[in-house]
Amino acid sequence: MSGFGLIIAFVVSIIVMIVAISKLKIHPFLSIMGVSLILGLVAGIPLVNVTKDDGTVVQGLANVIGAGFSGTFTSIGIVIILGALIGTILEVTGAAFKLADMVVKLVGKKRPDLAMLIMGWVVSIPVFCDSGFVILNPIRRALVRRTQTSSVAMTLCLSAGLYASHVFIPPTPGPIAAANTLGVGNNMLLVMGMGVLVSIPALVASYFYAKFIGKKVKSGDEADAAVKDGEIVKTYEQIVAEYGRLPNGMLALSPIIVPIILMALGSIASMARWTGTALTLFTFLGTPIIALAVGTLFGVLLLADTKKMKEFYSITDSTLKTVGPILFVTAAGGVLGKVIAVSGMVEYITSKATLLQTVGIFFPFILSAILKSAQGSSTVALTTTAGIMAPLMGLMGLESPVMSVLTVMAIGAGAMTVSHANDSYFWVVTNFGAMKPEQGYKTQTMITLVEGLASMVGVLILYMIFR
Repeated sequence: MSGFGLIIAFVVSIIVMIVAISKLKIHPFLSIMGVSLILGLVAGIPLVNVTKDDGTVVQGLANVIGAGFSGTFTSIGIVIILGALIGTILEVTGAAFKLADMVVKLVGKKRPDLAMLIMGWVVSIPVFCDSGFVILNPIRRALVRRTQTSSVAMTLCLSAGLYASHVFIPPTPGPIAAANTLGVGNNMLLVMGMGVLVSIPALVASYFYAKFIGKKVKSGDEADAAVKDGEIVKTYEQIVAEYGRLPNGMLALSPIIVPIILMALGSIASMARWTGTALTLFTFLGTPIIALAVGTLFGVLLLADTKKMKEFYSITDSTLKTVGPILFVTAAGGVLGKVIAVSGMVEYITSKATLLQTVGIFFPFILSAILKSAQGSSTVALTTTAGIMAPLMGLMGLESPVMSVLTVMAIGAGAMTVSHANDSYFWVVTNFGAMKPEQGYKTQTMITLVEGLASMVGVLILYMIFR
């Protein structure tokens, strides 16, 4: 199957997957894997590897599924494990509660959700949003307990803050790649400035949506009731008292801040085009896996400081049991994305690009949103759309530096729209936020739609000013 029929098949498969998960109560892993297999068959992906006359090899469906599954583990598997391990250590040692106290003192007890929004926005400038959410989730959970704020609202504020800077503000790879492709890689300061401006309406809109939906949806880790699942829920003060002594603030912060600094230095080294030993060292240390491994070592120091080293084995064991389901569902989403990529859907959308050129600055937004929704990765949507736009910039009157940067912003807005089941970030947010998949569609999917549309309004306003 090819062409428009493939688009129809994709839409139907997404509907079937949602129904299977939310209505039929089939486990998300089985639902996504089953839909991926059926979509691959309908799309005409060969069952086994096929060698064409020119010598190129077309992967068989089984290999495509395997590649999608393993590729996701390669990119984010260890990051999730190490990040979750750091989070567990922060909770066991009381460091998460110490950090929560620090945040409350900084922004006030009445605005913890705003604190999470801003914290996520700052952290995700140098750090991938997936990693950032895993790193900051212990603080979110502690703040929920500390302030009795809606867990869903806090989850969404953290998610939205991370997502906004992830698609708009270098040195995250997506906007850097898009800027370079569109010829404004040397104007990175302008890209960063525009990214900050465009992210503001996204942050404002998502904040109010998070506050709204947080009153309607309750997650599995809500702590605003005196009794939960038949057990008495302890107050924040009672929990803190059990620790006896909370760790030092800087030591409590180190497992989180050190990985962030290392990843930021790695991005700076690449962006500033450092050479030699400095580039090699900071690139290595700035790799999320290595940065989080260093953060884990600081977590071990926390265990030693609080005299809980004997619990390290059990902490690691329980963490692995907790993240297992998250890893497998996330990998299943990677399989769906891989099947879609191999099916030819992206090429078909690309071939029809000229039909969308009449909508001006909305064209890169719409194209990027289609690609994002189809294959799940914001970075892929950013880079692919930028590649399509590059030869069209002159024809569309977008070749000036400012217009080119605004095009990058429009692409970024589309790359937010929307996060659903084929996006690893969807599963990170819903699982760590203790939400069911059907709740994820009302929360994570909808807030990324709100963010994308709001940021595109900001792009349009800037476009009208500078045109």
